[in-house]
Formats: sequence, C-alpha cells, structure tokens
Amino acid sequence: MKKWLMLVVFSVLVFALVACSDDSGASGEDDTSTETETETDAGSDDGGEAEEAEPVELDMWVFGSTGYDKLIEEYQTENPHVTITLNEGEMADIHNNLFTSLSASSGAPDIAMIEVSEVARFLNASDSFHNLNDYGAGDVAGNFLDWKWQQAQSVDGSFQVGLPTDIGPTTMFYRTDVIEAAGLPTDPAELAAEIDTWDAYYEAAKTIKAETGKPIADAPELVFNAIRDQQPQQYFNEDDELIIEDTVKEAYDFTTMMIGEDLIGQNALWTPEWGSAMAEGTYATMPGAPGWMLGVVKGNAPDAGGNWSLTNIPEGAGNWGGSFLTVPAESEHPQAAYDFIAWLTAPEQQLKSFNDMGLFPSAPEVYESEEFLATTDEYFSGAPTAEILAEAAKSVVPVYMGVNYATVNAELTTALTNVAVEGADPQEEWDAAVERIEQQLERQ
Repeated sequence: MKKWLMLVVFSVLVFALVACSDDSGASGEDDTSTETETETDAGSDDGGEAEEAEPVELDMWVFGSTGYDKLIEEYQTENPHVTITLNEGEMADIHNNLFTSLSASSGAPDIAMIEVSEVARFLNASDSFHNLNDYGAGDVAGNFLDWKWQQAQSVDGSFQVGLPTDIGPTTMFYRTDVIEAAGLPTDPAELAAEIDTWDAYYEAAKTIKAETGKPIADAPELVFNAIRDQQPQQYFNEDDELIIEDTVKEAYDFTTMMIGEDLIGQNALWTPEWGSAMAEGTYATMPGAPGWMLGVVKGNAPDAGGNWSLTNIPEGAGNWGGSFLTVPAESEHPQAAYDFIAWLTAPEQQLKSFNDMGLFPSAPEVYESEEFLATTDEYFSGAPTAEILAEAAKSVVPVYMGVNYATVNAELTTALTNVAVEGADPQEEWDAAVERIEQQLERQ
C-alpha cells in the first residue's frame, strides 16, 4: 500500500511539472505572437503567421492628371490592409461637391485634393477638417518649400489643413512643327532667346499667322494667365482689397488686343475642342503652361509625341496651380488617411509623380537629385524638362490670392471668352466683369 501511495504521489508531481512546463511554453508562444503582431501593425513585411492589421478603406477625391493610381497600387502592395478608392473629376466639380458635402456634414471623402486658389476658402472652414498637426504633420514640414507649406496653414501655425503636392512654375509649351513652318528656331534655348519679351511674342504671332495661317495660342485664358502670374500682386492685396485695375488690366488689354487681330484662338480651357487642338496642332504655343500641364498634353494628344517641346516663358515665370491633400473631419480613419498622404507627398513619391505626369515637386530635396536634373522627355522632343522647370521655379514669387480669388478669376475669364467668341467690346466686357465682381464681393 505504501509503495502504491508513493507511486501516486510521484505521478502527480510529474504531471504538475509537465503542466508547468506546458504553461511556460504557451506563455512564450503568446509573447512571441504579440511581438510579431506589433511588428505587423507597425508595417513589417515579414509575412509569417501574425495577425494582420485591421482593414481600412479610404475614399480619395482628386482632379486633373495626377497619375496617382500607380502610386496607390504601390502603397496598397506595401500596406495590404489599406484599400484606397480613387475618384477623379473636374476641378470645379470636386471643389463644389466637397464644399456641399462639408456644409451638409455628409458625403465627404477621407482624402480631398484642394487647389491653391481654393485653399484659403476651405481653411476658413477648418472645423470641417482634421488638423494634420495632430497626426504628425509637424514632422514632415521640413520636406516642403516654406511658402508652399504656409499656404495651407493658419496664421498662428496651429492648424495645418493639407499637405502640399506640386507647384506650377510656368513655361511655354510649343508645337515644333508649327514653329518650324513659321521659320522660327525649334531648339528650346534658341526659341527662348528669340521670344524673350511679350512684345517679341506679339511679333512672333504675326509671323506665325502670316506663314502658317495659325494663331500663336489657342486659349485666350492661357495668354492672360501667363502675364497675370508674373505679377507680384494679382486680384487682392493682403487687406483683401480688389486691385485688378492696377495689376492685371494690362494683361487683359494685351490679350484682347491679340484676339482682335486674330492672333489668338477661341477655345476655352478644359473643353473637348481645346484638347483636340493639342492633338491636331492648330496653333503654335501654350504660354504660361506649368509642369503639371505635361501630363495634360500627353493625355489629350497621345500620338503627338515629338511635335511638342517647351522652353522659358517671356519675361520670367510665375506660378499657376499646385494643390494640397486634406482629410475632412468626416473621415473615420484620419491617421490612416494622413499616413497615406504623408507617403504620397514625400520627396521619393514626388519625384515619381514628376517623372510620370510632370507634377513639379514642392519638395526642394528633389531639386538636388541627379536623376531629376537629368530628366528629359522624348514626347517633348527630348527637352530637358526638369532643368527648364527648375529654372522657372527659381523666379517664382509667392502671391497672396485671397478667399475670393476664384470669383474674380471666373468673371475675368467670362469677359475674355465673350471678346473671343462673341466679338464683344473688350472695355465694355471689362467694366461689366468688374461690376459683377464688386456685387458678389459685397454679398460676401
């Protein structure tokens, strides 16, 4: 009996030791699993059997030719728990739909692109956006040009509504076949020397018309914009006073004078006719074209490679466009949205966007890249696109745009269109536009 009792006791002790050993092993496996899961959540690409991060779906609204679909695919490959739906539209539609959604507190996306001329208006509605400073924006501020960063920031710097994408230093795109037919040089440097002032541009326009029967430019708005964007002030001063008589009336008069002499066409920007004319080569130049227009031309005229090139604009560059990526307050995944746009606007991705679509970087680190400076584009006749745009960027002076910039611009565009399409009197159209502008500003 004693031997039997000792055997039972011994068996119990052995079972207890084995159980303790099993518990310890299980605990060790749990710890390892927890560490692996943490690494996965932090973005580890180990594979393994770790539990995946919680799936996140993000809706993104953009306008223009961004090429972001390629970068989204790359990001989703690196972050398989994130799904991003890209919705592309016209710039005005995107802004109007966003403003409507924010006003109704319903229907806004997780990520919204806002153009520089509209950012002040949306910054005034900052309650409708997540403050990107809360998610790490301060850590990436040094990636961007100071003036570009400040355009999407509150006066005291406490609120950052968006991360910068591109900027728009302006150049002059041109059809080499039309320029050659007119007897002008097709080499970018030689053409820039030939057309170095707006007076020289006017003289070239008369030559091109006489030799080819074609206008020097297609869209009146482009000529007006090109001269406007070279001005140190445009529609408003920093006290938000309307100053167009002193700043852009000369640009309007120059443009309408050329319209009157049949040296500029009639097509409005972003219309099918405007796009078709790029492909058909019915005009000679696109003055005031920023870097992001490289992608626009390729998209509208995919078979016209080698017939386009670009060079410096007469009398120095301005800046047209550029955007910001914001996270509306409705987003239920603000950190995931911020992480994506921080990646998308990092210097490495901005270089890819430039190479693919001509979006000129707002990250000055890119300007030092040998790869960037060596960039040429066979579509644009092998022109050194990066070098030309970088030179243009150096002469850009930031301009105060004001909350009501879009209102003024729309009315002046209407005036130009009426002169070009309907043969309206330029001064009467200007006066009518100013009256409409003042009435709208009084209602603000």
